[in-house]
Amino acid sequence: MPHRAPGPKSPAARLRTMLAAREDILVMPCCFDALSARLIEAAGFPLTFMSGFAVSAVRLGLPDTGLISYGEMVDQGRNICSAVSIPVIGDGDTGYGNAVNVKRSVRGYADAGFAAVMIEDQVWPKRCGHTRGKQVVPRQEAIARVRAAVDARQEGADILILARTDARAGEGLTEALTRAQAFAAAGADILFVEAPRSEDEMARICAEVPGIHMANMVENGDTPMRPPAHLQALGYRIVAYPLTLLSAAIRAMRESLDVMKAGGHPSDRLLDFAELRRVVGFDDYYAEEARYAVPAGKAAPRSVGAPASTPASRRGAAE
Repeated sequence: MPHRAPGPKSPAARLRTMLAAREDILVMPCCFDALSARLIEAAGFPLTFMSGFAVSAVRLGLPDTGLISYGEMVDQGRNICSAVSIPVIGDGDTGYGNAVNVKRSVRGYADAGFAAVMIEDQVWPKRCGHTRGKQVVPRQEAIARVRAAVDARQEGADILILARTDARAGEGLTEALTRAQAFAAAGADILFVEAPRSEDEMARICAEVPGIHMANMVENGDTPMRPPAHLQALGYRIVAYPLTLLSAAIRAMRESLDVMKAGGHPSDRLLDFAELRRVVGFDDYYAEEARYAVPAGKAAPRSVGAPASTPASRRGAAE
């Protein structure tokens, strides 16, 4: 069962090492629960991202419009981080309030086991970066959020700061670039200019703003879909796929439900039961259980100080 070691092997430390040492772009399918995170790790990907869009969908059945709370996101993230050994980046939305709230949110995400937390500059309630109705706070307020997040890190929160701007949609690319430059100057570890609308814009982001950049590949979204090698050539170090697994899962469930509604059964679409048990962890559980099995004919040792069994002659009165 996955576990995280303390100290230099912490999730944040491993992500720092990964970003410093790796030359190839980091391909990052995004998760929404512990099972999807485990599947990503089992497929060999080096890290994952907890998508706010996807968590809101699977946990609440609601859109990513600020309806899910800080507590719900941290709770979901704690389960995800506990289920895998790869670094997990968490969607921290706007930090859930002013700069002081941002600091508390960053500490909470670090305590939950995240390697990094994303803080963005939208007005609350926020919106998914590729949907309608986005607005951003004034530039100085946005910078203050990032400064607060960085301060939380410098004051002991073992976590990286991923600073995101959504200014491209309403304020234009120049403002988005200015904000990203300010976020880098404030100490952000990773930069994310959301929803550029052309490859030229993507190239400008990486060329004009120093730092580690993340690309966001949303199928049928505002940003052109490009393969990882192409994104790497533009200057990106990480590429996220926030909705791919959620979309694939919804389609698979709908298709299976359609078959069942028509009177059939989707047997040809299902995992073998033995494989399903393996994926969810039964094989690991049985192996762990066997380590502590008591040999036949031997009773398990009684804990020191534990009371002996009540004699049968006294049980009636006690009961």
